[in-house]
Amino acid sequence: PQSVPCAGGHRCCPRGSHCGADGESCVTDLGMGTRGWVGVRAPRAVPCPDGQSECPDDATCCVTSSGAWGCCPMPQASCCADKVHCCPHGTTCDLAHGRCVSPTGDIDVPLSTAFPTWKRQPTPPVTLRQVLCPDGRSACPDGTTCCQLSPTQYGCCPLQNAVCCSDRQHCCPQGTTCDLIHSTCTSRGASAPLAALPTAGDVKCDERTSCPNGNTCCRLTSGAWGCCPLEQAVCCPDHVHCCPQGYTCDPEGGSCLQEGGTRRPWVRKIPALPREGQVPLRDVKCDEKTSCPDGSTCCQLSLGTWGCCP
Repeated sequence: PQSVPCAGGHRCCPRGSHCGADGESCVTDLGMGTRGWVGVRAPRAVPCPDGQSECPDDATCCVTSSGAWGCCPMPQASCCADKVHCCPHGTTCDLAHGRCVSPTGDIDVPLSTAFPTWKRQPTPPVTLRQVLCPDGRSACPDGTTCCQLSPTQYGCCPLQNAVCCSDRQHCCPQGTTCDLIHSTCTSRGASAPLAALPTAGDVKCDERTSCPNGNTCCRLTSGAWGCCPLEQAVCCPDHVHCCPQGYTCDPEGGSCLQEGGTRRPWVRKIPALPREGQVPLRDVKCDEKTSCPDGSTCCQLSLGTWGCCP
């Protein structure tokens, strides 16, 4: 609904423009020139501050006169004080004349009207898997193998379906045998060095949750604990990503920045696990339709909707 389809159905132009006669451009109806056309793509969404509503991509969330959120059909728009209309980015609402005007006077267009939002679709939780060791208490990260270090302790071999060596200190890949005399893993004449066994364990976030060994506990946007798959990591302020030790989070670049200009992609966190003996986390019910993560509190927002205090 926010675009104008062109002939043939394979291309489209933004709302407020039409397909050019040359078939290569979109002509803005307001006389603001042309722009290259774009291929049709899957819709994305802009989340509104209430955490429950969202608008189409290239739209802006604006509070309506009813107190609910509405969508202004333009990016980074100015929401008008009457809570009905909106204006393009960089312009102001002239409600007396029903116009949007810019400080320099080069833009003078009619006010736009916001349309209703829709409810956000819940994001399915990411499942963090672990390998439970035979003692029923120790656990190793997914893709590793539990090997016994002593009668009361297990270690994690960094190989899947590995062979645990009899010295209780090393392990070998599946299909090989441990040659403790030469400190190698042998298979049909080939050999490789033995892999040392790190101790199985976890990183404690609080009394109820933990992350696998080698991870760092970082808060998520919900206020619950998440696991960054890096040791002694830097937790980013967006509560979604993290960076290696010695780096800083660069939200604008969507990456991790090190002194000297070195960049690397930032890492997305995953939810933490309940600690041994703890009941799996449950949602806190606000009303019949909404809930907050376990460990948080339902608080009513000024719009009458529910929010989650972490």
